[in-house]
Amino acid sequence: MSTIHEQAMNYVYQQVLQRLIGYFNREERTALQLLVQRIVVAAGGMEQVGDYKVLVAHGGGEVSSYTLALLRAAQLTIAHRAPRTFHLRVATLRYAGMTQGRLDSLNQGYGRLFLHDDPRVELLMVENQEVLPFNALRPASTVAREISQRNMLMVGHLSAGDCRATLCSDTYLALGDFYQRVTTWNGGVHALVSGDSPRKQNQFLAWLKNTAQSVGGTVAEPWPSSLTGLFARMDALSTGYYRDVFGDHYVATEAPGKTGHRHLAYIGVADLLSSVNLPASPMLTDFMAFAPDPLGFHFSHPGYSNPLLMAHLHGLQAQSLRDMDYEEGVQGFLRRAAHYLDRMHMPKTLLAEAGSREGRILSSACAQQFFGLDETQLVCLLFSPFIHHGERLEGYLRQCHPGMLVALPELHKVLQGKPSADMLQQWVTDTSGLPMPLVQHLYRRRPLAGATGKQPCSTDAVAHDSAPACQLSGR
Repeated sequence: MSTIHEQAMNYVYQQVLQRLIGYFNREERTALQLLVQRIVVAAGGMEQVGDYKVLVAHGGGEVSSYTLALLRAAQLTIAHRAPRTFHLRVATLRYAGMTQGRLDSLNQGYGRLFLHDDPRVELLMVENQEVLPFNALRPASTVAREISQRNMLMVGHLSAGDCRATLCSDTYLALGDFYQRVTTWNGGVHALVSGDSPRKQNQFLAWLKNTAQSVGGTVAEPWPSSLTGLFARMDALSTGYYRDVFGDHYVATEAPGKTGHRHLAYIGVADLLSSVNLPASPMLTDFMAFAPDPLGFHFSHPGYSNPLLMAHLHGLQAQSLRDMDYEEGVQGFLRRAAHYLDRMHMPKTLLAEAGSREGRILSSACAQQFFGLDETQLVCLLFSPFIHHGERLEGYLRQCHPGMLVALPELHKVLQGKPSADMLQQWVTDTSGLPMPLVQHLYRRRPLAGATGKQPCSTDAVAHDSAPACQLSGR
């Protein structure tokens, strides 16, 4: 980089810093100075800060977006005061269901913070357990979608149609692998910065423990005291969970690298954000042009992480399992979730249309686009007719496919792996969305612990203190 170019870029960065700070109030400017101090101390002093690299996991929500902006302001503040500043790594987990709108919002925020062309910044994305440069225009991986579809169906059937487990588990269980990869990739990072509160992090760990135990797994106590050990434990529990869910059909993947820094520091900023009204923050709404994604995944609201699809499943459940109207099921869910949907800033017009014909078409299209599942396959998941030797199969056929009742004995033969007609095998795979070996595996399995099947989409116990806030950043 020529001297003239470097001077020009430094001027641009100073302009970005001045604009950014201009959106901070007095408390936010104090928070910025405290963050600068924390990073300098963690790095070992201003002389060492130029070799220090910090990570922020950016899911696109309010907390991570604000944390990223605060970190960028700290990075540019130090650059203004000293010859060198810390390096910043921004990493995003690309999960099944991530909308193009969410990707565009991330990219827009990066542009406003002038991150794309700064050599002190790395913008990364993890998809299908691979670390990639962030690219908002990269099409979603077909393989990743197929894996998520398979995981979603298997977890949904084995949890007896539990909507939360179906829509949430695959994304949440990927976090251990995600953090291991982004903290160790390309030499690793020295510190992880997060705006999540200890309460939320502990709730996630409690959820992870319960999930592992639902398949008979054991969780050693206490949790590891180091971040590297914690992330490895999280990944091990996730692997153990899927190993049990899939049994002999489990396919192991390459483990994350272990070349990062052994003593990964944690820099929490939740206390610095506690006095900030994030939804009304000018820095978020004006400078970052942040806007909630109504179709996106909401990490901080696990009971309602994907509200429109949750509402859709409740509508299908009401219509198929409870002899009610689709709209009654949707509206019942929306009434119970009203407080949380309001906190998530879901558009009123979108919620009002959720139970209508147009809303159903939109939700069905989302399920097809993101997970490759149609309504027939979702209803099959809600019934979970194949588990425990097909004990619910007759009721499922009677309610949803009465014309297939005559073939009930032959369907049991199909599920037992006995010689059967190709036409029946094709019907089972088309209806379930799963390959025959996995359907036959479900036939031999009991529901996971705690899966009663009485109320597959019950949300009465959701989003209270016992629910996970799944945006873990450390302890």
